[in-house]
Amino acid sequence: MTLPTSLLQASELGIRLEIVNGLAIWEAQPLYRHQKAIDRIARSLRGPDGQTHGCGCIDALDVYIQFASGLKRPDLSIFCQEPPEDQQDQVLTLVPEAVVEVVSKGFEARDLEIGPPFYLSQGVKDVVVFDPATLLVLHVRKDGVSRQVSPVEIELECGCRLTV
Repeated sequence: MTLPTSLLQASELGIRLEIVNGLAIWEAQPLYRHQKAIDRIARSLRGPDGQTHGCGCIDALDVYIQFASGLKRPDLSIFCQEPPEDQQDQVLTLVPEAVVEVVSKGFEARDLEIGPPFYLSQGVKDVVVFDPATLLVLHVRKDGVSRQVSPVEIELECGCRLTV
């Protein structure tokens, strides 16, 4: 069975499958509160105010991305350009500028401890994690971590802004 086939079968069963540094991690499909939070955050995404960073602030919700050391399905991926046409019907290989994860109950360790260092090691510049239960907003970059309380506006390194 190929990886894409197993991903499709897992999805049909209501399971999200990810692989981080060789470790398979599964999660049940997100529930309404989770999806409502990520939709609100995605709708808040906007480009730089009067700045020319060259970023188109393209968002992709819940798509598989093949990284050098694993396979992840961020709740929200932010790109500066559209993924290549030849990848739009398969797993993406374009590394996002930023990712946003909404914490799922029972999977706090994956979202808060495993995800951020993995994403940074793969070249993602900004990792934002939002916990709707506590309103914690964790913003992680290579140069540091900030903890804030939602609602908060975050400017990403690529120049895009979002409200978490």
